[in-house]
Amino acid sequence: MTVNGAVNHQATAATSAAGEAVGRVLGTQAASPLSFWVGLEPGKVVQLDDVVVTRREVPGYGLVLVAGVVTTVEARHEGAAYDSDVFLIADGALPAAVVEVAEVRVTRVEPEVFVPPLPGSRVYLAGAGDRDQALYFDVMDRRIPLGMGRDGQPLYVNFDFLDGTRGAHVSISGVSGVATKTSFATFLLYSIFNSGVLEGEAANTKALIFSVKGEDLLFLDHDNLRLDERATSVYARLGLPAKAFGSVHVFAPPRPGDPNGVPHVSARTQGVSSFYWTLVEFCEEELLRFVFADADDERAGYSLLVGQVAARLKAWAEPVGDGGAIMVRGIACRTFSDLVEMLSDQLQDESARGEWSGAQTPLGTVNAFLRRLRSAVRPLSPIVRGDLPFYRSHSVRTSDAQVSIVDLHNLPERAQRFVVGVVLRGEFHRKESSGTARPLLFVVLDELNKYAPREGDSPIKEILLDVAERGRSLGVILIGAQQTASEVERRIVSNSAVRVAGRLDPAEAARSEYGWLPPAVRERATIAKPGTMFVAQPEIPVPLAVAFPFPAWATRPSEAAAPPAKASADPFQGLPGVEDDIPPF
Repeated sequence: MTVNGAVNHQATAATSAAGEAVGRVLGTQAASPLSFWVGLEPGKVVQLDDVVVTRREVPGYGLVLVAGVVTTVEARHEGAAYDSDVFLIADGALPAAVVEVAEVRVTRVEPEVFVPPLPGSRVYLAGAGDRDQALYFDVMDRRIPLGMGRDGQPLYVNFDFLDGTRGAHVSISGVSGVATKTSFATFLLYSIFNSGVLEGEAANTKALIFSVKGEDLLFLDHDNLRLDERATSVYARLGLPAKAFGSVHVFAPPRPGDPNGVPHVSARTQGVSSFYWTLVEFCEEELLRFVFADADDERAGYSLLVGQVAARLKAWAEPVGDGGAIMVRGIACRTFSDLVEMLSDQLQDESARGEWSGAQTPLGTVNAFLRRLRSAVRPLSPIVRGDLPFYRSHSVRTSDAQVSIVDLHNLPERAQRFVVGVVLRGEFHRKESSGTARPLLFVVLDELNKYAPREGDSPIKEILLDVAERGRSLGVILIGAQQTASEVERRIVSNSAVRVAGRLDPAEAARSEYGWLPPAVRERATIAKPGTMFVAQPEIPVPLAVAFPFPAWATRPSEAAAPPAKASADPFQGLPGVEDDIPPF
Protein backbone atom coordinates (compact mmCIF):
# COMPACT_ATOMS: atom_id res chain seq x y z
CA MET A 1 0.00 0.00 0.00
CA THR A 2 2.88 2.34 0.72
CA VAL A 3 4.30 1.97 -2.77
CA ASN A 4 0.92 2.38 -4.41
CA GLY A 5 0.17 5.40 -2.26
CA ALA A 6 3.51 6.97 -3.22
CA VAL A 7 2.82 6.34 -6.89
CA ASN A 8 -0.61 7.91 -6.64
CA HIS A 9 0.81 10.92 -4.84
CA GLN A 10 3.43 11.29 -7.58
CA ALA A 11 0.75 11.17 -10.25
CA THR A 12 -1.17 14.00 -8.60
CA ALA A 13 1.91 16.20 -8.14
CA ALA A 14 3.32 15.49 -11.60
CA THR A 15 0.04 16.23 -13.34
CA SER A 16 0.13 19.76 -12.00
CA ALA A 17 3.85 20.33 -12.60
CA ALA A 18 4.61 18.50 -15.84
CA GLY A 19 3.11 18.04 -19.28
CA GLU A 20 1.33 15.16 -20.97
CA ALA A 21 1.57 11.71 -19.38
CA VAL A 22 3.19 9.25 -21.81
CA GLY A 23 3.78 6.06 -19.80
CA ARG A 24 5.15 4.45 -16.68
CA VAL A 25 8.56 3.37 -15.41
CA LEU A 26 9.11 -0.25 -16.42
CA GLY A 27 9.51 -2.94 -13.80
CA THR A 28 11.00 -5.52 -16.17
CA GLN A 29 14.12 -3.40 -16.68
CA ALA A 30 16.25 -2.28 -13.77
CA ALA A 31 15.85 1.45 -13.02
CA SER A 32 18.81 3.36 -11.60
CA PRO A 33 19.52 6.97 -10.60
CA LEU A 34 21.31 7.34 -13.95
CA SER A 35 18.90 5.71 -16.41
CA PHE A 36 15.56 3.95 -16.59
CA TRP A 37 13.09 2.54 -19.12
CA VAL A 38 9.56 3.74 -19.82
CA GLY A 39 6.68 1.67 -21.13
CA LEU A 40 4.55 3.90 -23.36
CA GLU A 41 0.81 3.96 -22.98
CA PRO A 42 -1.24 2.96 -26.06
CA GLY A 43 -1.49 5.86 -28.47
CA LYS A 44 1.38 7.77 -26.87
CA VAL A 45 4.61 8.51 -28.70
CA VAL A 46 8.00 9.82 -27.66
CA GLN A 47 10.98 10.33 -29.91
CA LEU A 48 14.70 10.65 -29.43
CA ASP A 49 15.74 13.82 -27.56
CA ASP A 50 12.38 14.31 -25.87
CA VAL A 51 12.71 15.51 -22.28
CA VAL A 52 10.67 13.52 -19.77
CA VAL A 53 10.22 13.68 -16.00
CA THR A 54 8.99 11.50 -13.19
CA ARG A 55 8.79 12.08 -9.46
CA ARG A 56 9.22 10.02 -6.33
CA GLU A 57 8.37 10.72 -2.73
CA VAL A 58 11.47 10.06 -0.62
CA PRO A 59 11.08 9.97 3.18
CA GLY A 60 12.91 12.84 4.80
CA TYR A 61 13.41 14.70 1.50
CA GLY A 62 9.97 15.08 0.04
CA LEU A 63 9.16 14.94 -3.65
CA VAL A 64 12.26 14.29 -5.82
CA LEU A 65 12.31 15.20 -9.52
CA VAL A 66 14.04 12.72 -11.84
CA ALA A 67 14.41 14.21 -15.33
CA GLY A 68 16.15 12.92 -18.42
CA VAL A 69 16.41 12.76 -22.19
CA VAL A 70 15.11 9.91 -24.33
CA THR A 71 18.11 8.16 -25.93
CA THR A 72 16.51 4.98 -27.32
CA VAL A 73 13.01 4.06 -28.51
CA GLU A 74 12.07 0.45 -29.30
CA ALA A 75 8.93 -1.34 -30.46
CA ARG A 76 8.33 -5.10 -30.38
CA HIS A 77 5.69 -7.81 -30.34
CA GLU A 78 5.23 -9.10 -26.80
CA GLY A 79 4.32 -12.77 -27.01
CA ALA A 80 6.12 -13.62 -30.25
CA ALA A 81 8.72 -16.39 -30.04
CA TYR A 82 9.89 -16.67 -33.65
CA ASP A 83 10.61 -14.15 -36.39
CA SER A 84 7.91 -15.71 -38.55
CA ASP A 85 5.31 -15.05 -35.86
CA VAL A 86 4.99 -11.50 -37.14
CA PHE A 87 2.94 -12.76 -40.08
CA LEU A 88 0.60 -14.81 -37.87
CA ILE A 89 0.13 -11.86 -35.54
CA ALA A 90 -0.62 -9.54 -38.46
CA ASP A 91 -3.27 -11.99 -39.72
CA GLY A 92 -4.84 -12.28 -36.24
CA ALA A 93 -3.96 -15.97 -35.95
CA LEU A 94 -1.58 -15.47 -32.98
CA PRO A 95 -2.36 -13.20 -30.03
CA ALA A 96 0.33 -10.65 -29.21
CA ALA A 97 0.59 -7.05 -28.10
CA VAL A 98 2.65 -4.29 -29.63
CA VAL A 99 4.78 -2.70 -26.94
CA GLU A 100 6.83 0.47 -27.24
CA VAL A 101 9.51 1.31 -24.68
CA ALA A 102 12.00 4.14 -24.35
CA GLU A 103 15.31 4.40 -22.53
CA VAL A 104 15.84 7.63 -20.60
CA ARG A 105 19.26 8.92 -19.60
CA VAL A 106 18.94 10.96 -16.43
CA THR A 107 20.21 14.52 -16.71
CA ARG A 108 19.14 15.98 -13.37
CA VAL A 109 17.86 14.90 -9.97
CA GLU A 110 16.42 17.72 -7.88
CA PRO A 111 17.03 17.79 -4.98
CA GLU A 112 20.14 15.66 -5.34
CA VAL A 113 18.86 12.49 -3.71
CA PHE A 114 20.12 9.82 -6.05
CA VAL A 115 17.44 7.16 -5.83
CA PRO A 116 15.93 5.26 -8.76
CA PRO A 117 12.41 6.07 -9.93
CA LEU A 118 9.94 3.46 -8.75
CA PRO A 119 8.48 0.97 -11.27
CA GLY A 120 4.96 1.97 -12.18
CA SER A 121 5.59 5.69 -11.62
CA ARG A 122 3.99 7.92 -14.21
CA VAL A 123 6.32 9.58 -16.72
CA TYR A 124 5.46 12.91 -18.34
CA LEU A 125 6.74 14.99 -21.19
CA ALA A 126 8.50 17.88 -19.49
CA GLY A 127 6.56 21.10 -19.25
CA ALA A 128 8.28 24.47 -19.56
CA GLY A 129 9.53 24.63 -15.97
CA ASP A 130 10.56 20.97 -15.77
CA ARG A 131 12.31 21.19 -19.14
CA ASP A 132 14.39 24.13 -17.98
CA GLN A 133 15.31 22.19 -14.85
CA ALA A 134 16.12 19.00 -16.73
CA LEU A 135 18.49 20.83 -19.11
CA TYR A 136 19.89 23.23 -16.47
CA PHE A 137 18.56 26.26 -18.32
CA ASP A 138 17.14 27.54 -15.02
CA VAL A 139 20.65 28.01 -13.58
CA MET A 140 22.16 29.65 -16.66
CA ASP A 141 22.34 33.34 -15.76
CA ARG A 142 23.76 34.14 -19.22
CA ARG A 143 22.53 31.80 -21.90
CA ILE A 144 22.97 31.86 -25.66
CA PRO A 145 20.33 30.46 -28.04
CA LEU A 146 21.74 27.52 -30.01
CA GLY A 147 18.67 26.66 -32.04
CA MET A 148 15.55 24.59 -31.64
CA GLY A 149 15.14 21.18 -30.06
CA ARG A 150 13.12 18.37 -31.57
CA ASP A 151 10.23 19.44 -29.34
CA GLY A 152 10.17 22.82 -31.09
CA GLN A 153 11.48 24.70 -28.05
CA PRO A 154 14.71 26.74 -27.82
CA LEU A 155 17.97 25.19 -26.62
CA TYR A 156 20.76 27.18 -25.01
CA VAL A 157 24.45 27.09 -24.11
CA ASN A 158 25.85 28.68 -20.98
CA PHE A 159 27.91 31.73 -21.96
CA ASP A 160 30.10 31.14 -18.89
CA PHE A 161 31.66 28.28 -20.86
CA LEU A 162 32.33 30.50 -23.87
CA ASP A 163 33.70 33.76 -22.49
CA GLY A 164 36.34 32.25 -20.20
CA THR A 165 34.46 32.60 -16.92
CA ARG A 166 34.29 28.83 -16.39
CA GLY A 167 35.64 27.61 -19.71
CA ALA A 168 36.21 28.64 -23.30
CA HIS A 169 36.61 27.54 -26.91
CA VAL A 170 34.37 25.54 -29.25
CA SER A 171 35.31 22.48 -31.32
CA ILE A 172 33.07 21.65 -34.31
CA SER A 173 33.53 18.41 -36.26
CA GLY A 174 31.80 16.95 -39.29
CA VAL A 175 31.94 15.86 -42.91
CA SER A 176 32.81 18.67 -45.29
CA GLY A 177 29.86 20.09 -47.23
CA VAL A 178 27.24 18.22 -45.17
CA ALA A 179 27.92 19.06 -41.52
CA THR A 180 27.37 22.84 -42.01
CA LYS A 181 30.20 23.59 -39.58
CA THR A 182 30.86 27.12 -40.82
CA SER A 183 27.16 27.97 -40.89
CA PHE A 184 26.77 26.89 -37.28
CA ALA A 185 29.88 28.83 -36.25
CA THR A 186 28.54 32.03 -37.82
CA PHE A 187 25.11 31.49 -36.22
CA LEU A 188 26.79 31.02 -32.84
CA LEU A 189 28.63 34.34 -33.33
CA TYR A 190 25.39 36.02 -34.37
CA SER A 191 23.64 34.67 -31.29
CA ILE A 192 26.43 35.93 -29.02
CA PHE A 193 26.34 39.42 -30.53
CA ASN A 194 22.53 39.73 -30.54
CA SER A 195 21.28 37.82 -27.48
CA GLY A 196 22.11 40.57 -25.00
CA VAL A 197 24.61 38.60 -22.89
CA LEU A 198 27.43 40.96 -23.81
CA GLU A 199 25.46 43.96 -22.50
CA GLY A 200 27.64 47.07 -22.68
CA GLU A 201 30.57 45.14 -24.17
CA ALA A 202 28.71 44.20 -27.36
CA ALA A 203 30.03 47.12 -29.43
CA ASN A 204 33.67 46.40 -28.59
CA THR A 205 33.57 42.60 -28.78
CA LYS A 206 35.17 41.43 -32.04
CA ALA A 207 35.21 38.38 -34.28
CA LEU A 208 37.94 37.36 -36.70
CA ILE A 209 36.88 34.85 -39.37
CA PHE A 210 39.29 33.13 -41.77
CA SER A 211 37.40 32.28 -44.96
CA VAL A 212 38.84 29.51 -47.12
CA LYS A 213 35.82 28.38 -49.18
CA GLY A 214 34.98 30.80 -51.95
CA GLU A 215 33.28 34.13 -51.32
CA ASP A 216 30.35 32.70 -49.37
CA LEU A 217 31.32 34.43 -46.12
CA LEU A 218 31.88 37.84 -47.65
CA PHE A 219 28.23 38.89 -47.41
CA LEU A 220 27.43 38.47 -43.73
CA ASP A 221 26.23 42.07 -43.59
CA HIS A 222 23.70 41.54 -46.41
CA ASP A 223 20.17 40.29 -45.70
CA ASN A 224 19.33 36.87 -47.14
CA LEU A 225 16.80 37.08 -49.96
CA ARG A 226 15.70 33.50 -49.27
CA LEU A 227 14.67 34.16 -45.68
CA ASP A 228 10.94 33.42 -45.37
CA GLU A 229 8.33 34.00 -42.67
CA ARG A 230 8.78 30.53 -41.21
CA ALA A 231 12.51 31.09 -40.67
CA THR A 232 11.83 34.57 -39.30
CA SER A 233 9.43 33.12 -36.74
CA VAL A 234 12.17 30.76 -35.51
CA TYR A 235 14.43 33.73 -34.79
CA ALA A 236 11.58 35.36 -32.88
CA ARG A 237 11.12 32.25 -30.73
CA LEU A 238 14.85 32.28 -30.01
CA GLY A 239 14.66 35.92 -28.97
CA LEU A 240 16.91 37.06 -31.82
CA PRO A 241 16.35 39.59 -34.60
CA ALA A 242 16.21 38.12 -38.11
CA LYS A 243 18.73 40.32 -39.85
CA ALA A 244 22.28 40.36 -41.18
CA PHE A 245 25.41 41.15 -39.18
CA GLY A 246 25.55 44.87 -38.59
CA SER A 247 29.29 45.59 -38.91
CA VAL A 248 31.53 43.62 -41.30
CA HIS A 249 34.85 44.41 -42.99
CA VAL A 250 36.58 42.12 -45.48
CA PHE A 251 40.31 41.78 -46.03
CA ALA A 252 41.54 40.13 -49.23
CA PRO A 253 44.98 39.64 -50.78
CA PRO A 254 45.98 41.87 -53.73
CA ARG A 255 45.42 40.59 -57.23
CA PRO A 256 48.60 38.93 -58.56
CA GLY A 257 50.51 41.30 -60.80
CA ASP A 258 48.29 44.30 -60.03
CA PRO A 259 50.53 47.34 -59.43
CA ASN A 260 47.84 49.07 -57.38
CA GLY A 261 47.17 46.23 -54.94
CA VAL A 262 43.45 45.94 -55.74
CA PRO A 263 41.71 43.31 -53.53
CA HIS A 264 41.36 39.94 -55.23
CA VAL A 265 37.58 39.53 -54.90
CA SER A 266 34.97 39.52 -57.62
CA ALA A 267 31.48 39.66 -56.07
CA ARG A 268 31.97 42.30 -53.36
CA THR A 269 33.11 45.85 -54.05
CA GLN A 270 32.44 47.79 -50.82
CA GLY A 271 33.98 47.34 -47.40
CA VAL A 272 36.97 45.42 -48.79
CA SER A 273 40.64 46.20 -48.12
CA SER A 274 43.82 44.61 -49.38
CA PHE A 275 46.20 43.03 -46.93
CA TYR A 276 49.89 42.34 -47.40
CA TRP A 277 53.18 42.70 -45.58
CA THR A 278 56.02 44.93 -46.72
CA LEU A 279 59.55 43.60 -46.88
CA VAL A 280 60.38 45.98 -44.03
CA GLU A 281 57.73 44.35 -41.84
CA PHE A 282 58.77 40.90 -43.01
CA CYS A 283 62.28 41.50 -41.72
CA GLU A 284 61.53 43.55 -38.62
CA GLU A 285 58.91 41.10 -37.33
CA GLU A 286 60.94 37.99 -38.26
CA LEU A 287 58.15 36.53 -40.36
CA LEU A 288 60.48 34.14 -42.18
CA ARG A 289 59.57 31.33 -39.79
CA PHE A 290 55.97 31.43 -41.04
CA VAL A 291 57.21 30.72 -44.56
CA PHE A 292 58.28 27.36 -43.11
CA ALA A 293 55.00 26.61 -41.34
CA ASP A 294 54.48 23.00 -42.43
CA ALA A 295 55.06 20.14 -40.02
CA ASP A 296 57.52 18.72 -42.57
CA ASP A 297 59.68 21.83 -42.20
CA GLU A 298 60.21 21.14 -38.51
CA ARG A 299 61.43 17.62 -39.31
CA ALA A 300 63.68 18.74 -42.15
CA GLY A 301 66.53 19.89 -39.89
CA TYR A 302 66.78 23.48 -41.10
CA SER A 303 64.55 25.08 -38.44
CA LEU A 304 67.64 26.43 -36.65
CA LEU A 305 68.88 27.98 -39.89
CA VAL A 306 65.49 29.67 -40.39
CA GLY A 307 65.82 31.41 -37.03
CA GLN A 308 69.39 32.51 -37.73
CA VAL A 309 68.56 33.97 -41.14
CA ALA A 310 65.49 35.75 -39.74
CA ALA A 311 67.66 37.33 -37.03
CA ARG A 312 70.20 38.54 -39.61
CA LEU A 313 67.44 40.08 -41.74
CA LYS A 314 66.08 41.92 -38.73
CA ALA A 315 69.52 43.31 -37.90
CA TRP A 316 70.75 44.15 -41.40
CA ALA A 317 67.65 45.17 -43.41
CA GLU A 318 67.23 48.93 -43.87
CA PRO A 319 64.11 50.65 -45.30
CA VAL A 320 64.45 52.19 -48.76
CA GLY A 321 61.88 54.66 -50.11
CA ASP A 322 58.21 54.71 -49.15
CA GLY A 323 57.09 51.41 -50.68
CA GLY A 324 58.40 49.03 -48.02
CA ALA A 325 61.51 47.99 -49.96
CA ILE A 326 64.73 47.15 -48.12
CA MET A 327 68.48 47.30 -48.52
CA VAL A 328 70.50 44.38 -47.15
CA ARG A 329 74.27 44.77 -47.16
CA GLY A 330 74.15 47.01 -50.21
CA ILE A 331 71.61 44.90 -52.13
CA ALA A 332 68.19 46.46 -52.81
CA CYS A 333 65.08 44.23 -52.63
CA ARG A 334 61.67 45.43 -53.85
CA THR A 335 59.90 42.09 -54.23
CA PHE A 336 59.85 38.82 -52.33
CA SER A 337 61.60 37.23 -55.29
CA ASP A 338 64.43 39.78 -54.93
CA LEU A 339 64.78 38.86 -51.26
CA VAL A 340 64.93 35.14 -52.00
CA GLU A 341 67.55 35.63 -54.72
CA MET A 342 69.64 37.77 -52.39
CA LEU A 343 69.52 35.10 -49.68
CA SER A 344 70.34 32.42 -52.22
CA ASP A 345 73.43 34.30 -53.41
CA GLN A 346 74.58 35.02 -49.87
CA LEU A 347 74.15 31.48 -48.58
CA GLN A 348 75.82 29.93 -51.63
CA ASP A 349 78.80 32.25 -51.24
CA GLU A 350 81.29 30.46 -49.01
CA SER A 351 82.72 33.73 -47.67
CA ALA A 352 79.29 35.09 -46.65
CA ARG A 353 77.58 31.86 -45.62
CA GLY A 354 79.10 31.79 -42.15
CA GLU A 355 77.81 35.26 -41.31
CA TRP A 356 74.26 34.24 -42.19
CA SER A 357 74.18 30.73 -40.75
CA GLY A 358 76.29 31.33 -37.65
CA ALA A 359 77.94 28.02 -36.77
CA GLN A 360 79.10 25.54 -39.34
CA THR A 361 75.95 24.55 -41.17
CA PRO A 362 76.13 21.57 -43.56
CA LEU A 363 75.76 22.53 -47.21
CA GLY A 364 72.97 19.98 -47.58
CA THR A 365 70.93 21.78 -44.92
CA VAL A 366 71.51 25.12 -46.66
CA ASN A 367 70.42 23.69 -50.02
CA ALA A 368 67.29 22.14 -48.51
CA PHE A 369 66.46 25.50 -46.93
CA LEU A 370 66.91 27.32 -50.24
CA ARG A 371 64.83 24.80 -52.19
CA ARG A 372 61.97 25.24 -49.77
CA LEU A 373 62.38 29.04 -49.80
CA ARG A 374 62.37 29.25 -53.60
CA SER A 375 59.16 27.22 -53.73
CA ALA A 376 57.51 29.94 -51.63
CA VAL A 377 58.19 32.75 -54.15
CA ARG A 378 55.09 32.22 -56.26
CA PRO A 379 52.52 31.77 -53.44
CA LEU A 380 53.88 34.56 -51.23
CA SER A 381 54.82 37.24 -53.78
CA PRO A 382 51.33 38.87 -53.81
CA ILE A 383 51.31 39.31 -50.01
CA VAL A 384 54.99 40.01 -49.22
CA ARG A 385 56.22 42.97 -51.26
CA GLY A 386 57.99 46.30 -51.26
CA ASP A 387 56.53 47.94 -54.35
CA LEU A 388 53.32 49.56 -53.02
CA PRO A 389 53.01 52.88 -51.15
CA PHE A 390 54.11 52.26 -47.60
CA TYR A 391 51.71 54.79 -46.10
CA ARG A 392 48.57 53.00 -47.28
CA SER A 393 46.73 50.81 -44.78
CA HIS A 394 47.50 47.19 -45.58
CA SER A 395 47.37 45.19 -42.35
CA VAL A 396 44.62 42.89 -41.11
CA ARG A 397 43.01 44.51 -38.07
CA THR A 398 39.90 43.94 -36.00
CA SER A 399 39.32 47.59 -35.08
CA ASP A 400 37.44 48.51 -38.28
CA ALA A 401 34.30 46.45 -37.63
CA GLN A 402 32.70 43.99 -35.24
CA VAL A 403 33.34 41.12 -37.66
CA SER A 404 36.56 41.05 -39.68
CA ILE A 405 36.79 38.45 -42.46
CA VAL A 406 40.15 37.41 -43.90
CA ASP A 407 39.50 35.94 -47.34
CA LEU A 408 42.05 33.22 -48.15
CA HIS A 409 40.35 31.25 -50.89
CA ASN A 410 42.40 32.82 -53.71
CA LEU A 411 45.71 32.02 -52.01
CA PRO A 412 47.66 28.76 -52.33
CA GLU A 413 47.79 26.60 -49.22
CA ARG A 414 51.34 27.73 -48.44
CA ALA A 415 50.25 31.37 -48.40
CA GLN A 416 47.14 30.54 -46.37
CA ARG A 417 49.33 29.07 -43.64
CA PHE A 418 51.52 32.17 -43.66
CA VAL A 419 48.54 34.52 -43.31
CA VAL A 420 46.84 32.52 -40.56
CA GLY A 421 50.05 32.26 -38.55
CA VAL A 422 51.07 35.92 -38.83
CA VAL A 423 47.58 37.33 -38.21
CA LEU A 424 46.95 35.07 -35.20
CA ARG A 425 50.31 35.95 -33.71
CA GLY A 426 49.62 39.66 -34.12
CA GLU A 427 46.17 39.52 -32.55
CA PHE A 428 47.36 37.30 -29.69
CA HIS A 429 50.23 39.65 -28.90
CA ARG A 430 47.85 42.62 -29.07
CA LYS A 431 45.59 41.01 -26.50
CA GLU A 432 48.58 40.17 -24.31
CA SER A 433 49.81 43.75 -24.34
CA SER A 434 46.35 45.15 -23.54
CA GLY A 435 46.53 43.62 -20.07
CA THR A 436 42.82 42.75 -19.92
CA ALA A 437 40.62 39.96 -21.23
CA ARG A 438 37.84 42.35 -22.17
CA PRO A 439 36.62 43.01 -24.77
CA LEU A 440 36.58 39.46 -26.13
CA LEU A 441 37.97 38.36 -29.48
CA PHE A 442 36.37 35.32 -31.15
CA VAL A 443 38.51 33.58 -33.78
CA VAL A 444 36.75 31.29 -36.29
CA LEU A 445 39.17 28.95 -38.05
CA ASP A 446 38.12 26.13 -40.36
CA GLU A 447 40.31 23.16 -41.32
CA LEU A 448 41.92 23.15 -37.89
CA ASN A 449 43.45 19.74 -38.58
CA LYS A 450 45.58 21.44 -41.27
CA TYR A 451 46.92 24.15 -38.98
CA ALA A 452 47.27 22.15 -35.76
CA PRO A 453 47.80 18.51 -36.77
CA ARG A 454 48.21 15.88 -34.11
CA GLU A 455 51.71 14.97 -35.29
CA GLY A 456 54.64 17.34 -35.75
CA ASP A 457 55.26 20.94 -34.76
CA SER A 458 54.97 24.25 -36.55
CA PRO A 459 54.82 27.96 -35.66
CA ILE A 460 51.07 28.04 -36.30
CA LYS A 461 50.47 25.03 -34.09
CA GLU A 462 52.43 26.70 -31.28
CA ILE A 463 50.20 29.78 -31.52
CA LEU A 464 46.98 27.75 -31.58
CA LEU A 465 48.14 25.78 -28.55
CA ASP A 466 48.84 29.06 -26.81
CA VAL A 467 45.35 30.26 -27.69
CA ALA A 468 43.78 27.03 -26.45
CA GLU A 469 45.70 27.00 -23.17
CA ARG A 470 46.04 30.72 -22.34
CA GLY A 471 43.46 32.37 -24.56
CA ARG A 472 40.74 31.99 -21.94
CA SER A 473 42.59 34.33 -19.56
CA LEU A 474 43.40 36.77 -22.38
CA GLY A 475 39.91 36.94 -23.85
CA VAL A 476 40.80 35.12 -27.10
CA ILE A 477 38.15 32.48 -27.80
CA LEU A 478 38.78 29.89 -30.54
CA ILE A 479 35.88 28.46 -32.55
CA GLY A 480 37.66 25.73 -34.47
CA ALA A 481 36.12 23.51 -37.14
CA GLN A 482 37.53 20.36 -38.68
CA GLN A 483 36.41 17.31 -40.60
CA THR A 484 38.22 14.94 -38.26
CA ALA A 485 38.82 15.75 -34.59
CA SER A 486 41.03 12.66 -34.40
CA GLU A 487 43.65 14.46 -36.52
CA VAL A 488 43.75 17.65 -34.41
CA GLU A 489 46.21 18.23 -31.59
CA ARG A 490 44.68 16.64 -28.47
CA ARG A 491 45.35 19.59 -26.17
CA ILE A 492 43.37 21.93 -28.41
CA VAL A 493 40.32 19.66 -28.50
CA SER A 494 40.52 18.85 -24.79
CA ASN A 495 40.59 22.56 -23.89
CA SER A 496 37.33 23.16 -25.76
CA ALA A 497 34.52 23.49 -23.22
CA VAL A 498 31.81 23.18 -25.89
CA ARG A 499 31.99 20.35 -28.44
CA VAL A 500 29.80 20.10 -31.50
CA ALA A 501 29.36 17.37 -34.09
CA GLY A 502 27.39 17.48 -37.32
CA ARG A 503 27.23 14.70 -39.87
CA LEU A 504 30.13 12.30 -39.15
CA ASP A 505 31.86 9.70 -41.25
CA PRO A 506 31.14 6.26 -39.69
CA ALA A 507 34.83 5.42 -39.31
CA GLU A 508 35.54 8.80 -37.73
CA ALA A 509 32.57 8.50 -35.36
CA ALA A 510 34.07 5.30 -33.94
CA ARG A 511 37.24 7.10 -32.79
CA SER A 512 37.85 7.73 -29.09
CA GLU A 513 37.81 11.51 -29.64
CA TYR A 514 34.01 11.25 -29.84
CA GLY A 515 33.65 9.53 -26.48
CA TRP A 516 31.47 12.44 -25.37
CA LEU A 517 28.80 11.16 -27.76
CA PRO A 518 26.72 8.24 -26.38
CA PRO A 519 26.66 5.20 -28.71
CA ALA A 520 23.14 5.91 -29.96
CA VAL A 521 24.03 9.53 -30.74
CA ARG A 522 27.17 8.43 -32.60
CA GLU A 523 25.03 6.29 -34.87
CA ARG A 524 22.61 9.15 -35.42
CA ALA A 525 25.47 11.51 -36.29
CA THR A 526 26.31 9.35 -39.30
CA ILE A 527 22.87 10.08 -40.84
CA ALA A 528 22.30 13.62 -39.51
CA LYS A 529 20.85 16.08 -42.00
CA PRO A 530 22.48 19.46 -42.71
CA GLY A 531 21.46 21.92 -40.04
CA THR A 532 21.36 19.36 -37.21
CA MET A 533 24.19 19.51 -34.69
CA PHE A 534 24.89 17.60 -31.49
CA VAL A 535 26.18 19.99 -28.83
CA ALA A 536 27.84 18.96 -25.57
CA GLN A 537 28.49 21.42 -22.76
CA PRO A 538 29.86 20.73 -19.27
CA GLU A 539 26.64 21.33 -17.32
CA ILE A 540 24.42 18.95 -19.28
CA PRO A 541 25.27 15.21 -19.09
CA VAL A 542 23.99 14.39 -22.59
CA PRO A 543 24.56 16.14 -25.94
CA LEU A 544 21.64 18.17 -27.23
CA ALA A 545 20.34 17.66 -30.77
CA VAL A 546 20.03 21.20 -32.12
CA ALA A 547 18.47 22.44 -35.36
CA PHE A 548 19.80 25.96 -35.94
CA PRO A 549 17.74 28.34 -38.10
CA PHE A 550 18.22 29.24 -41.73
CA PRO A 551 20.78 32.10 -41.92
CA ALA A 552 19.26 35.58 -41.96
CA TRP A 553 22.42 36.80 -43.69
CA ALA A 554 23.55 35.92 -47.21
CA THR A 555 25.67 32.79 -47.41
CA ARG A 556 26.52 33.23 -51.09
CA PRO A 557 26.52 36.15 -53.54
CA SER A 558 23.23 35.08 -55.16
CA GLU A 559 21.39 35.40 -51.81
CA ALA A 560 22.68 38.88 -50.98
CA ALA A 561 20.21 41.73 -50.82
CA ALA A 562 21.45 45.26 -51.44
CA PRO A 563 23.05 46.71 -48.30
CA PRO A 564 21.09 49.48 -46.57
CA ALA A 565 22.00 52.97 -47.66
CA LYS A 566 24.34 54.67 -45.23
CA ALA A 567 24.00 58.29 -44.19
CA SER A 568 26.29 60.63 -46.08
CA ALA A 569 29.32 61.89 -44.23
CA ASP A 570 28.74 65.34 -45.81
CA PRO A 571 26.26 67.28 -43.61
CA PHE A 572 25.58 69.78 -46.44
CA GLN A 573 24.80 67.20 -49.11
CA GLY A 574 21.29 67.68 -50.55
CA LEU A 575 20.78 71.19 -49.24
CA PRO A 576 19.39 73.74 -51.76
CA GLY A 577 21.67 76.39 -53.18
CA VAL A 578 24.83 74.28 -53.18
CA GLU A 579 27.25 75.49 -55.83
CA ASP A 580 28.00 73.00 -58.57
CA ASP A 581 31.37 74.55 -59.39
CA ILE A 582 34.40 73.10 -57.62
CA PRO A 583 36.19 75.78 -55.57
CA PRO A 584 39.62 76.67 -57.01
CA PHE A 585 41.53 75.69 -53.87
